[in-house]
Amino acid sequence: MTLTAHAEPGARLPFDLARIRRDFPILRREVAPGVPLIYLDNAATSQKPVQVIAELTRFYRDHNANIHRAVHTLSVESTELYEGARAKVAAFIGATDPREVIFTRNTTESINLVAHGWARKFLRAGDEVVVSEIEHHSNIVPWQMLRDERGIVLRYIPMLPDGTLDLEAARQIIGPKTRLLSITAMSNALGTIVPLEVLIPLAKVQGAVVLVDGAQSVPHLPVDVRTLGADFLAFSGHKMLGPTGIGVLWGRLPLLESMDPFLGGGDMILTVSMERSTWADVPAKFEAGTPNIADAIGLGAAVDYLAALGMDEVRRHEIEITDYALRRLGDVPGVTIFGPPDVRSRGGVVSFALEGVHPHDVGQVLDTKGVAIRTGHHCAQPVMTALHVPATARASFYIYNTVAEVDTLASAIESAAAFFHRGGVGI
Repeated sequence: MTLTAHAEPGARLPFDLARIRRDFPILRREVAPGVPLIYLDNAATSQKPVQVIAELTRFYRDHNANIHRAVHTLSVESTELYEGARAKVAAFIGATDPREVIFTRNTTESINLVAHGWARKFLRAGDEVVVSEIEHHSNIVPWQMLRDERGIVLRYIPMLPDGTLDLEAARQIIGPKTRLLSITAMSNALGTIVPLEVLIPLAKVQGAVVLVDGAQSVPHLPVDVRTLGADFLAFSGHKMLGPTGIGVLWGRLPLLESMDPFLGGGDMILTVSMERSTWADVPAKFEAGTPNIADAIGLGAAVDYLAALGMDEVRRHEIEITDYALRRLGDVPGVTIFGPPDVRSRGGVVSFALEGVHPHDVGQVLDTKGVAIRTGHHCAQPVMTALHVPATARASFYIYNTVAEVDTLASAIESAAAFFHRGGVGI
């Protein structure tokens, strides 16, 4: 039995790990003869179930046409599927109006859209933008660029040694000059779950706008923008079982309507003359040119899949497997684990170092065992600076991972330690 790509809203199926794994063909491959793949790089991108793959194939096979431009059957069908995906995404995050969902390429583009369309228009020299030390580069670089261009002040909430944020410092940093709080909901490098229920009210009482980077939270945690309290939410499809190249910016409709468009061209205009142009209504104003139609529809199928599982169940599974990983890896000699010690304060991410061995070397040895992890700074160099390490090894989990795979990960780390500590002879 497999999950349907068209589950009714609110439908729930039991969390059956064996059944779920059957929906992911790539999990059955071997990376070398007799070496099965163990995929633990989900914070970078998730694998895709057959339902999403089939939906992409079905679109190109049966419906492929451009949208919003013609009255012929294929164009009407494509438009309905594309706008249907928008409605699915809106419902998944609790948005009451699908017009508040803007399709982008990814979280990075969504954040840049806010930087260009809102911040460039409304922020002035001396206005403060607050981020944190645990942000992905995508939530640092756009604000540094705006600082250099417009003279805004960029302030950082510091990270504590356990990977959590210094909330006392945050209360001092977020103040009357704060115009924007742009904050991750979950660290991609450490798995830290940020207490948005504390930080967002601090910004709101100052009249600031709040942008949440949900790249790591939306795929793993229940998210409802009606209670979140933020003004913008950015996330990516490829981290939540969907295709690459499709992302989302949710924004409150009045804010979206006040923003300038990011790109100019077809389908984002209302009128064009040789003298001037006027803009289409939201969301078309921000979706210039032919959009990523197929992958938006694929994201709709991914949302159906996750909705059928239930995000509470997704979170429950990840707590169980992360808790086991923290205990199992904590017993491996020479391993240092970074991030919050309380599993309920972190997502399904375990970053670690192996004493005396560079993370890249750890990753290469693990690959020989079929274990796919990420090594490096994880596009979060300020985190590495705060930890006083050049990089970490990172295992990240999702709905299809098992405790047996964690055991293999731990054994592979032990093999890496033995290999390098005896001078690189044998594995």
